[in-house]
Amino acid sequence: MKIGVIVFPGSNCDADMAYAWEQISGKKVVMLWHKDHSLQGVDLVVLPGGFSYGDYLRSGAIARFSPVMQEVQNFAARGGLVMGVCNGFQILCESGLLPGALMHNDSHKFICSNVYIRAEHQDSPFTRCVPLKRALKIPIAHGEGKYYNNSSALEDMSKAGQILFRYCDENGIVNQASNPNGALENIAGICNAGKNVFGMMPHPERCTSEILGNTDGRYIFLSVLDRVRA
Repeated sequence: MKIGVIVFPGSNCDADMAYAWEQISGKKVVMLWHKDHSLQGVDLVVLPGGFSYGDYLRSGAIARFSPVMQEVQNFAARGGLVMGVCNGFQILCESGLLPGALMHNDSHKFICSNVYIRAEHQDSPFTRCVPLKRALKIPIAHGEGKYYNNSSALEDMSKAGQILFRYCDENGIVNQASNPNGALENIAGICNAGKNVFGMMPHPERCTSEILGNTDGRYIFLSVLDRVRA
C-alpha cells in the first residue's frame, strides 16, 4: 500500500500523520506538495490538519484551489480513498468532495482537548475495524469544527450511512453535554455517498502510540489497511 500525505502552506500535522501511517503500515509515506500535479500512484491520499494558507477567508477555502486538489478530485472520482483530518476535513468540504460545512465552534473559542467519539457502523473503509458501541478517546484542536448541513441533507446522509462518527460521552452515549463544538447531531466524521472520501475533526494520528498512553486512533488506520488488503 502506498500512502500520500499532502502538505499545504500552514500544515502542521503532516509529519505526525506521516509518522503514524508509517508506524502502523510499515511503509514509507510519500509527502505531496500542494503545487504537485501528480499523486505518484498512491492508494490513499491524506489531507492533514493545520492552518492551510493561514485559514484566511474560511478554513480550507484557499487550499481547495491548490493544483494538487484537482488531482485529488480526479482520484476520488475514480474511487480512490481520501482521508481528511481537521483542516483536511474542512478542505474536503470546501472542495465539494464532502457535503456540508464546518463553522465556528459555538463557544467562538479554539478548543484543544480529549473528547470521545463512537462509530455509527462498520460499513465503510474507515470504520470496518472500529468496535461498535465503544467510545474512542481522540483529541481535538480546532476553532471551526461545528459540522453543519440542512435538515433534509442530514436525513439523507443518515439513511445512506454517511455519518461515520458522533461525539459521545465515555460510555458511548450521544448527548449534548458531550458535543464540544455544537456540531449538528453530534457529527464528528462523515463520508461521501461512495464511502471512499472521509473527513473527521478529531485527530486519530495523535493517539496511535503506547508512549502517548492512548492507541484508540489506530482502529481508523487499521480499518483502511484492512480495506486495501481485502
